Amino acid sequence: MPHVTIIDGGGANIASLQFALERLGADSELTADPVKIRSAERVILPGVGAAADGMERLRQAGLDTLIPQLTQPLLGICLGMQLLFDSSEEDDAECLGIIPGRATKFAVATDRPVPHMGWNKIEITRNSRLLDGIRDGSYFYFVHSYAVGVTANTVACADYGKAFTAITRSGNFMGTQFHPERSGEHGARLLQNFIQLDASGF
Repeated sequence: MPHVTIIDGGGANIASLQFALERLGADSELTADPVKIRSAERVILPGVGAAADGMERLRQAGLDTLIPQLTQPLLGICLGMQLLFDSSEEDDAECLGIIPGRATKFAVATDRPVPHMGWNKIEITRNSRLLDGIRDGSYFYFVHSYAVGVTANTVACADYGKAFTAITRSGNFMGTQFHPERSGEHGARLLQNFIQLDASGF
């Protein structure tokens, strides 16, 4: 049975992610133990809330220095994806610095409330095994107020007044701004693709 280690950074809604993995036939463990995380087959970094708080929780567990050293497939989800980048405008937080980029807040508009909450389609910009079986224009579920613009590491983007990174990848580090565990069949397919990744290729 595939095993996924979920980093315990104090975020909420972990149960829905674990249920989604279970439905796909994968076993998961929630932990902040650096030894278990270092030896994991695959790692997910989830996150909700503020970037500075998320980074502080990782620092307290000694994971801010460990995570950038990992060589197995790692998937950041929502705030977890943003923490892979250099920094966030939110509380001017310094993040993990694995992928170049900075998260900035969406501008509020009459027809675009912040946070950006709901279904939005993605535009695929690069090939990735994460997207096997997922078509350009597929919809995923987003809940966020900050986003990273399109970068050289963007795999897919979405638009909410401006184009932003919906999926990113640099080496073994991947991230989704949306919540795949709440994104129906397309989200399930993406998680399945992640589960099937190994160190031989991404």
